[in-house]
Amino acid sequence: MQRQAHAPQTQPFGAEAFDSHEGTILRWLGMAGFLINSRGTTLMVDPLLGGFDMPVMIDFPITAGNVPRLDAVLVTHSDNDHYSVPTCRQLSPVTREFHSTRYVASLMESEAFPAVGHDIGDRFPIGPVQVTVTPADHAWQNDVPGASDRIFQPEDCCGFWIETTDGTIWAPGDSRLIPGHHLTLPTADAMLFDFSDSEWHFGLDAAIEMANTYPRPHSSCTTGDASTRRTSRRSTPIPRHCPDESTTQIGSRSWPQGNRSPSAA
Repeated sequence: MQRQAHAPQTQPFGAEAFDSHEGTILRWLGMAGFLINSRGTTLMVDPLLGGFDMPVMIDFPITAGNVPRLDAVLVTHSDNDHYSVPTCRQLSPVTREFHSTRYVASLMESEAFPAVGHDIGDRFPIGPVQVTVTPADHAWQNDVPGASDRIFQPEDCCGFWIETTDGTIWAPGDSRLIPGHHLTLPTADAMLFDFSDSEWHFGLDAAIEMANTYPRPHSSCTTGDASTRRTSRRSTPIPRHCPDESTTQIGSRSWPQGNRSPSAA
């Protein structure tokens, strides 16, 4: 008998989550979204905080109208569970800049968001945080007649490799497994990805390949079981999945300096 999976109870947060503090803290927003606060530099990845066109089974931890400030919003692709126009409209007055692929940035510009479009492999700063745009394979619209009036290109969707003072965060975005990319990077300190049994997403087999390739990341958080745990950077083993809390903290003292920017291959 099949059963519906449910996320743990939402842990709400407020303006204090955007304050400057020591270390880098990740908070799950629901869906594929995360808030990253790295010593006061704040960014959201794929935020969706309301206005979705289908019912959701969680309470969002904060409303877009209660976000006090953001240095950047990063969007991996144009699907509305990742690029939420209603959420981004509400965040735009308090957000310095929006970053995505060139195609998604063109959609953002039509909304008058302060958007910057990037090619795969581009690297750009958000304050002291460095971001590299990584490949993704998620042009599902080309396989579904009537889904779109355009042909989607490989460069229309992406992931993000995010380097902070305290460690590296990898948000690969929605994608099929690209072995020459996804299985060749350094081990990130935190990996944020969701998977589905859809052929255009990481499936269970691909997730197992990723787990075997990166057997000891600091933390690996999926939006399938959808929450994270507070941790500090130590030498003791840390579980790959994050079952019990909605925040993860990456400490600062000893993360491996060799784990730097990935190849965009």
